[in-house]
Amino acid sequence: MAAPQTSQQALAARRTALICAGVVMGMTGLSFAAVPLYDMFCKATGFGGTPRIATEQAGTAGAGQILDRTMAVRLDANMAPALGWRFEPESPEIALRVGETKTVFYKITNRTNRASTGIATFNVQPERAAAHFVKIQCFCFTEHTLQPGESLEAPVVFYIDPEIARNRDLDGIKSLTLSYTYFPSKAGQPVTEVKAGAVTGDAGKSNL
Repeated sequence: MAAPQTSQQALAARRTALICAGVVMGMTGLSFAAVPLYDMFCKATGFGGTPRIATEQAGTAGAGQILDRTMAVRLDANMAPALGWRFEPESPEIALRVGETKTVFYKITNRTNRASTGIATFNVQPERAAAHFVKIQCFCFTEHTLQPGESLEAPVVFYIDPEIARNRDLDGIKSLTLSYTYFPSKAGQPVTEVKAGAVTGDAGKSNL
């Protein structure tokens, strides 16, 4: 017959259980924090093709310097098949000087026979230059609800950071691609899968 636990053994067992529970709770908390922390990291560094987001102060002042170097920005618009909207930029490509603040518009139209809500994600290619693309204003990650046949013109305000000229590894970069994709949304998050027949309309391909 096993000997009963002493008070010290029982205390040690409780302490071990508490430590294990704390580790599990900590790992769970980190898993929930990982997504927003990763998102903050990408926005600060341009990792994964994520443009930098200008602070309010920097956004008001713009780049503060405009260079003679000119670059092209290709504007890409894509649509998840289930949404049924039309989505296109005012122009497929623009040219601007490095450091120059530019405003472009995307037009979004609900081509279905019912109200629906969508949200756009984005990235910049090539990834290694994304950190020098600075967005001041953008419609991305904001839900928009459009009635049947309703249209919306959404602005994007940005500049290319003059620091790109100091990075010799990027001397060969002559153009950047700003790419958006609209998805149906729920509770402020993109929905990448929708049951067949849930949405009507003939979207799902780039409107460039």
